[in-house]
Amino acid sequence: MKNLSLIGIALLLFVACKDKPKDETKEVAEVKTYNIEQFMGNEKASANGFSSDKSKVLITSNRSGVYNMYNVSAEGGEFMPITQSDSASIYGISYFPDDDRILFRIDGNGDEIFKIFVKDSNGIKRLTPEKNVRALFQGWAKDGKSFYYNSNERSPQMMDVYEMDIATFKPKLILKNEDNMDFGGISADKNYLLLSKDINTNDNDMYLLNRKTNVKTKINESVCKNTPQDFSPDGKSFYYTTDDNSEYSYLMKYNIEDGSKEKVMEKDWDINAFYFTHNGKYQVLFSNEDAKTKMYVTEVATGKELNFPEIDGQAIDAASFSKDETMALLTVGSSQLPTNTYSYNIASGKYNKLTDVLNKEINPDDLVEATVVRFKSFDGLEIPAIYYQPKQANLDNKAPALVWVHGGPGGQSRQGFNSLIQYLVNHGYAILAVNNRGSSGYGKSFYKMDDQNHGDKDLKDCIAGKDWLASQDIIDKDKIGILGGSYGGFMTMAALTSAPEEFKVGVNIFGVTNWMRTLKSIPPWWESFKDALYTEMGNPNTADSVRLKQISPLFHTENVTKPLMVLQGAQDPRVLKIESDEIVEGVKKNGVPVEYVVFEDEGHGFVKKENEIVAYGKILHFLDQYLKGEGQTSLDNNKMESTEVK
Repeated sequence: MKNLSLIGIALLLFVACKDKPKDETKEVAEVKTYNIEQFMGNEKASANGFSSDKSKVLITSNRSGVYNMYNVSAEGGEFMPITQSDSASIYGISYFPDDDRILFRIDGNGDEIFKIFVKDSNGIKRLTPEKNVRALFQGWAKDGKSFYYNSNERSPQMMDVYEMDIATFKPKLILKNEDNMDFGGISADKNYLLLSKDINTNDNDMYLLNRKTNVKTKINESVCKNTPQDFSPDGKSFYYTTDDNSEYSYLMKYNIEDGSKEKVMEKDWDINAFYFTHNGKYQVLFSNEDAKTKMYVTEVATGKELNFPEIDGQAIDAASFSKDETMALLTVGSSQLPTNTYSYNIASGKYNKLTDVLNKEINPDDLVEATVVRFKSFDGLEIPAIYYQPKQANLDNKAPALVWVHGGPGGQSRQGFNSLIQYLVNHGYAILAVNNRGSSGYGKSFYKMDDQNHGDKDLKDCIAGKDWLASQDIIDKDKIGILGGSYGGFMTMAALTSAPEEFKVGVNIFGVTNWMRTLKSIPPWWESFKDALYTEMGNPNTADSVRLKQISPLFHTENVTKPLMVLQGAQDPRVLKIESDEIVEGVKKNGVPVEYVVFEDEGHGFVKKENEIVAYGKILHFLDQYLKGEGQTSLDNNKMESTEVK
């Protein structure tokens, strides 16, 4: 789904010289291959902020197999466990602004119904209702004495805004959200709220609510995308991004007193985030430049850009600052290496590595750096993609390949580290992560090109990606499959049902197969987005249902002739398990090899290491058997495989 992070024609193919993959050689590179346990031995760890005295940093990590909280010295060192869950994943939010208490959140094994908790010297206390109530942290008050959060405890469809005092932990309703708007921020004096209301999956209206007068002022004058960013340090204005009369989002300033506006900055890419540090010393801007995040930090008083050191030859793509603005936590990584966190002293320039997430058994030289390529689709439209070429592939050792389709619709494959991609590439598979029409990051015209055209032109873009792969000298053109999760899973099934001879195998990871059911079973807390989603996808309660049924792979399973693997989390609130149950049942009737893997304790995305090891290991085994050619792929019931992991 567009904002959620859900779901035979001769082609003119070209790649600009700057986009060509690395030159092939006949000499096979010496590459050590690693098993799935070693790749899942890579840690996923992220920083949740400094303690009030900046002596330590809160870390959320899956090193134990599930996510737990740890603290580590701001100078680096051993992780000290704060929680030790062996089942439910625990995600840190932050230390309290002026003491060492900690906020964190937990859901029910992937059901996305999050609860907010506090940990202090007396133990752990749940702060939001236990049963069927979703709560999302929305930031600290400027004075550090309270925090804001959304909750649907009053009504399942209404995500109201609450303020919770941290002395008493008593919530106060500050916005009864009868209009189903999205909360975009609150001023330091608490007098103003920023709100937005979706029109479609790209455009929305934005409002400034005066809490004293209850007057709500509409900010945009035309239909466009508007995203609240931050209030100015003096409280007299706020900043937002918009794509009004532009392909890309740019930064605007709105003066509250007189309603005047001024453009602050624009780029040839989307500016997708902007904020001030706590006391307003620095402003931080992020842009999405060709599927890669670029960060720009400026000292407000001087206008000088804050230059960070180059660390391990990798990009710094994010920073979070201490309350006193003297320290920063930097995230550093690449497509070849997973992201690590460093603490950085702004005055001295000294930095310390806090995490070291790459498994010590893996040599980074055996991993692959992604390259950005572009190719022409069936109608001449240029399609961007992220390409991973196995180091051991050459003219004499041609590689099987996969078209990788991101989630969405409206997501984007980006230049970041992905353990599953690196695992498959390490085992000899080339991967082309296609950013088909409808993907974000390439202008709003490109973004809207798949509206009510899903499973058609966007699928043809993926087929064009397959043909681009087939044209590469080091690719075995007869061994190209398709893989995707969520909306990418739908695209996998659309390929196998609508263009059954294009791909040799399909791997569907919790993909939509019945759009009518999926659109009717949207979780209640997405009520504010439902109409916008219907505008893009179609309304299942109207005549749109005819087209939605036509594009739903479930009703065309008789067309599937190629081996299929399906993976599903039983707790998934977005793509219900029955979607995968039924597609597997339908395809099995064809005598096609099918493997079905279900995890009872996962949702829309697998987060437990033991489950990732099973899931990704089975994907490689399936591909080795049915794509690489180590197994029988004929339509023989005796060869059919179907397994379930509970």
